[in-house]
Amino acid sequence: MFPLTLPNFLTVVRILLVPVLVAALLVNTPHGSAVAALVFALAAVTDGLDGYIARSRQSITTFGKVMDPIADKLLIASALISLVALDRLDAWIAMVIIAREFAVSGLRVAAGAQGAVIPASLLGKAKTVVQVAAVMALIAVSDPGTAWVQALVYATVAVTVLSGVDYFLNVRRHIEHARRDVTAGAGAAREPRVGGGAEP
Repeated sequence: MFPLTLPNFLTVVRILLVPVLVAALLVNTPHGSAVAALVFALAAVTDGLDGYIARSRQSITTFGKVMDPIADKLLIASALISLVALDRLDAWIAMVIIAREFAVSGLRVAAGAQGAVIPASLLGKAKTVVQVAAVMALIAVSDPGTAWVQALVYATVAVTVLSGVDYFLNVRRHIEHARRDVTAGAGAAREPRVGGGAEP
């Protein structure tokens, strides 16, 4: 059983909102788009809130570290696939964004196996902001072909790809730093301590 901290609770809530979002988008109901936009906005707020609370309260858990990015990817991927099904988004755009998300996740897992932690970059944070903005626009705006909406969508694709390239270009540096830290720690552990023994 995972520790039921507030950040973990918010992560679980975000996962539970995914099927609600999909149903609101795909089931033909009155005000479905408005409900979907509200659900997506609520889920996006929990995304930023759970990380902030976990850091400020020092309540970062293994469950949170594993499930938080999974919840984010489930939310974005389900929204994009639903928008493709509604002909509000081109399938290739959804494929590029989803492929980047899972590629970077795999990269983080591979780096973690070698002791390296890849933190979120500025481009990565910008990617999250523009993705949320683009999905919100595609859900809420009645005509997704509007020029500003399309400009936002293509900007999202560009930032998403650039942030992915940035992660892949910098992964070697993070792994090398982790290896140097391990080597330095092992060397310090082997050094003999001076003056620590009993007096002769």
